[in-house]
Amino acid sequence: MQTLPYSALTNQHISHVYELYYTAFERLRKVPEVRTMNDNDKFCDVLKMCLKEHLSVIPRLAMGILEIQDSVSGDECDRFMTTLLRSRISRRVIAEQHLALTETFHSPWHFDGKKSHMSPDDEFVGEIFLKCNAKEIIEQCAKTASELTAKAYGPDVAIPKIVLQGHLDTTFPYIPSHLEYIIGELFRNSIQAVVEQEGSAKPPPIEVLVCEAAQHVIIRVSDQGGGIDRDILPYLWSFAKGPRRKKRLQNLGQVPQLAATMQELQLPPSDPDVVGATGEKFGSPLATLSSRPPDLRIGIGLPMSRIYAEYWAGSLELHSLEGYGCDAFLQISRLGNRNEVLSTRATMDAV
Repeated sequence: MQTLPYSALTNQHISHVYELYYTAFERLRKVPEVRTMNDNDKFCDVLKMCLKEHLSVIPRLAMGILEIQDSVSGDECDRFMTTLLRSRISRRVIAEQHLALTETFHSPWHFDGKKSHMSPDDEFVGEIFLKCNAKEIIEQCAKTASELTAKAYGPDVAIPKIVLQGHLDTTFPYIPSHLEYIIGELFRNSIQAVVEQEGSAKPPPIEVLVCEAAQHVIIRVSDQGGGIDRDILPYLWSFAKGPRRKKRLQNLGQVPQLAATMQELQLPPSDPDVVGATGEKFGSPLATLSSRPPDLRIGIGLPMSRIYAEYWAGSLELHSLEGYGCDAFLQISRLGNRNEVLSTRATMDAV
């Protein structure tokens, strides 16, 4: 962030994010060496505090780059946003993995001499689910996206059915919350497009094809929602450019915190079951999120989804046929043997 022009750093949103990271660095720097489990528990408390405080990073950062267009070009803003978000994901994955493994260690089934040596979630290694099932994730996201659309457009609107085809028994190692966010955003876009295209008429189904290859799993989402307008298509993956920048800035102002998960769209912040619903192994920061309206479009879902996909050496592509519909292709590493795509200091300095 220090590579940005001074005028950009004085922006209230960019400055807020900078202070958050500086405060987190100072807090972590002062943590003494962890020598005992008690020391580790104190360290975990610090991690949880940092994770909770940094829930405001995504919306504030997105608003900041939309407001500094006079001093920083749109292309530079997109590179900056992508690099910072990729590094943010890597930090949160490390922190959440440590917290999840710590909770696993404290679980009663972990120790010898107990009646059961098996974890109720023995397919998890920390936050990573070793046998993530494509069919289960897709059905869960389809249900959530359909419910959100019904809330946004009213109970009388006809919601398109989602039809699954292909290799539905495919499993692969992945972090469920990342995959849920990607597929959930694709479904939200497709369902909303079909509903707005068809109105109250019987809408055509959204087809989902799961294809299992030797090293990858490819998920295709096909809709008949009319495609994407030509004036929007060139800026589909941009955080900073496009004709809807002003509207996006207004909507982001209504989202004080964003964890980039599907759960924050469907659960009220006071819901006591929010921790269990997220699948996270520690006190979830989602429990304190402000409620985000289901019809609020903040314009960063697709570019965020692509960053998530590429972080785990995958890809996300979208093909639009204007007047008919869209095909989205999500590619995931099936073997779990690909390294994360990390942001190094060299790439950060090059922004």
